[in-house]
Amino acid sequence: MKHLLSFFLIIFISAHSFSQNFKVSGTLIDAETQNPLEAATVFMETLRDSTLITYTITDRNGKFVLEGNTSVKKARVNISFVGYESFQREVDLNTAVKDMEKIPLAFSIASLDEVVVRSRAPVTVKKDTLEFNVASFKTKKDATIEDLLKELPGVEVDADGKIKVNGKDVSNILVNGKPFFGNDPTIATRNLTKEIIEKVQVVDTKTKSEAFTGEEGDKESKTINLTIKEENNKGIFGRVAAGGGTDERFEYAGLFNYFNNDTRLSVLGGGNNINSPGFSFGEIQKMFGNANSMSMSSSGAFMIDGRSFGYGEGIVNSRIAGANYADAIKEKTDISADYFYSGSNSNSDSKTQRENILPDRRYFTESNNTSNSETDSHAVNMGFDIKVDSTFLINIKPNISYTQLKGTRYNESSSLDEDRTLTNTALSESFNETNSRKFKNQLDVTKKYGDAGGFLKVSFTNEWNTITGDNYLYSETNIFGEMPSEEIRNQHTDSDNKETKYGASATYRLPLLSKKLFLDLKYHYDNKQNLNDKSVYDFDEISQAFSSFNTTLSTDYTFNNIRSIPYASIVLKTEKSSLDAGVGYVFQELEGKDGLRPGLKVDSRFEALQMYARGNLKLSATGQIYSGYTLRNEAPQIEQMLPNTDVSDPLNIVTGNPDLNPSNRHYIYLNYNNYDFQKGGGFYAYINAEVVEDAVVPKTIVDENNIRNTTYANVKGKYSFYGGMSMGRKYKLDSLVSLSPRIGMWNNYSQDINFNNGVEYKSKNFSVSPNVNLTLAWQKLFDIRASYTLDIGKNSFEDNIFEDRNFLSHSLNIRTSLFVPKNFEWRNDIDYNYHPDISDGFQKSAWFWNTTLSYSLLKDNGTVTLKVYDLLNQNTNASRYSSENYIQDSQSTVLEQYFMLGFSYKFNTLGSKGETGRGAIYFD
Repeated sequence: MKHLLSFFLIIFISAHSFSQNFKVSGTLIDAETQNPLEAATVFMETLRDSTLITYTITDRNGKFVLEGNTSVKKARVNISFVGYESFQREVDLNTAVKDMEKIPLAFSIASLDEVVVRSRAPVTVKKDTLEFNVASFKTKKDATIEDLLKELPGVEVDADGKIKVNGKDVSNILVNGKPFFGNDPTIATRNLTKEIIEKVQVVDTKTKSEAFTGEEGDKESKTINLTIKEENNKGIFGRVAAGGGTDERFEYAGLFNYFNNDTRLSVLGGGNNINSPGFSFGEIQKMFGNANSMSMSSSGAFMIDGRSFGYGEGIVNSRIAGANYADAIKEKTDISADYFYSGSNSNSDSKTQRENILPDRRYFTESNNTSNSETDSHAVNMGFDIKVDSTFLINIKPNISYTQLKGTRYNESSSLDEDRTLTNTALSESFNETNSRKFKNQLDVTKKYGDAGGFLKVSFTNEWNTITGDNYLYSETNIFGEMPSEEIRNQHTDSDNKETKYGASATYRLPLLSKKLFLDLKYHYDNKQNLNDKSVYDFDEISQAFSSFNTTLSTDYTFNNIRSIPYASIVLKTEKSSLDAGVGYVFQELEGKDGLRPGLKVDSRFEALQMYARGNLKLSATGQIYSGYTLRNEAPQIEQMLPNTDVSDPLNIVTGNPDLNPSNRHYIYLNYNNYDFQKGGGFYAYINAEVVEDAVVPKTIVDENNIRNTTYANVKGKYSFYGGMSMGRKYKLDSLVSLSPRIGMWNNYSQDINFNNGVEYKSKNFSVSPNVNLTLAWQKLFDIRASYTLDIGKNSFEDNIFEDRNFLSHSLNIRTSLFVPKNFEWRNDIDYNYHPDISDGFQKSAWFWNTTLSYSLLKDNGTVTLKVYDLLNQNTNASRYSSENYIQDSQSTVLEQYFMLGFSYKFNTLGSKGETGRGAIYFD
């Protein structure tokens, strides 16, 4: 290791000694008006092969500065600006500082679109679009889109493939303006290669209708559009891969793409038993990404990017298959469709310890859980975009899904008082089979009128969701103390839940000042109906069947939720700013009843004011500030209001409160971001605040046997503040080596109102997470990315009802990539986590090291990969979670160390200018 570091140091010093510093400046002006030109791209390249040296964009005064370090003696300065003639001039870099003074640009007679397409500028700023020229950014050989994005200024890509642009999440990846396998960006970024892409465009996320009418998009979300080179838009390409390892670990994957101009077909499939619904790190990670979103239900089932994967912990054996199709019909109709299948088998053992804190005492709960599950899920998504003419657009989006879940669960739990004396115990064993069917459709009709920006937009949605289930449960509950009792349940539950939703909305935009000032009149209506039928049958010893109907545990609910909201808003749009402010009034009806208990019902009417305001101000070509305020009214859940006592869990009895009031949520945010293209760094910061009036919170009484009795209540005084910032810069040490440090911080401060054994109290929660990131990259040789995060937290309580608590955790991540010797690639992913507050008996710290060694062969089309998961054999998922009234430590089954050998092969018949190379596969 010592000699290797010395080798790198010698190479670095040698390369750096032959380079020289330079600084070239100037001012760009309009040749006719003599006004400064802001947001023009200025870039410097070598004379010999047009290799990019550096670039920047002009500020509001038309000024630019190109500076850096290079070994070339002469270079060419290029200037590109939408709507103007291009400019080139050779400069002598032997002079360290050179002022090009004022540079006049003449207006171009070519169309603006033509100028954009033909420009070789690394970055082009055009209205609300930021465009990168792929050829200007150097990456390693066979780079994926994800590899490319990591090199683009202002773009961050984390280990799971989640993308941010100037701090804003990227929610969609489009290919030639069309979806690529739905809403999972990593399928595009880890499958498509840089070599077929010409441009990367970044815009605010918009619906098809918003883009058609020119409305403002979602400032909190970005969309990336990948433009394929014309000559690479016809042919087939893809990749297949497989691997096998120790402990019977395996993975396999395949992707096939057929592109024929507007027609596109992609097919994928794969599977593994290494806990990777989208596959894992290493070579196969290039093919399918990890999850962008994950959620877990109270039953333990979890969803990844909308796909169901069983109970979600432990060891998961997953499989996927899918197809995506996109086409254009007669230049007026774009169609897209995708089918996705996902399945899994999982098993897990877990243990949990919780310290429950009451005003006058404490008690402890312990549980051990074993679960096994099997899930199969099918989903079909379609889209039809019909452009009748230049003023009339119709969008139709139907979705169909089916999911089947089977699972068994065994649980043992106990409660102990402060003296560690048993107060109750429970064990349960269950088998559950659930089937879910869902259909959803959305129809948007948009009609523009006049040339001042007016339009009429109407939207209809409908959704049907049916969930049926069979559950067999055997449980034993023992209550100790002065009045001991035992309850044994042996039951079969047949459930049938139906949900129907209808919605409609309309927006009429009236121009008050052509293309600048508008009056929007809006109306929204939705109607949701739920039918929840749960029939519980006890086991009858005489008939030896589940035939005794249990009225106490059975339900026959009918819920209706009807809401209508008229709105009026003012919209202002200028070249550098926008404002949208509106006020509405919500009318809401909640109705609920239980067919088994005629007197059990809810019938409530709510009315409330709602309003919003949002706007942004463009401070420069790269910097902007935007903020907003929202007042939203939220009615309680009908289940929280229905005065029914749910005793399905003998240790946690829940009763609704029909006197609950709706909540009013005040939400305000302020964001700022800016990027300095010359320095290769940027800064963004945000702060959000939320105040909730009449928040609905649980109100729990714990009796002497530690049995919980819960209802709900409205409280006042709930609020939260959270924010963050990040700043970084890229230092080009020479034309090949760069150093990119970045620091950031996220924090949260909130006040919650809670009840503990009938006592209302306030709790304050504070957390701050400073972090630092450092990237050292040497093109075609290696890169090292390191990050460290410190999480600090504190919980304090009103009137010292509980002891204040402090929390601390450390996280370190190191990722390295080495690209020498030739054809080799060695990647390492090292994580270190330390949680000093976790209770004894749980693992407090661990190193987690994955390593992958790849070798390219068959003219770089084949790759052999050796992968080692958890090299140090220390993987753990021990965690601590705290709230205002408990501290919980948990740990469950994790994937353990394995070694895996794999092979992948790529194929490509993309020809030149629409030709496919006569159908033969060739190796590029």
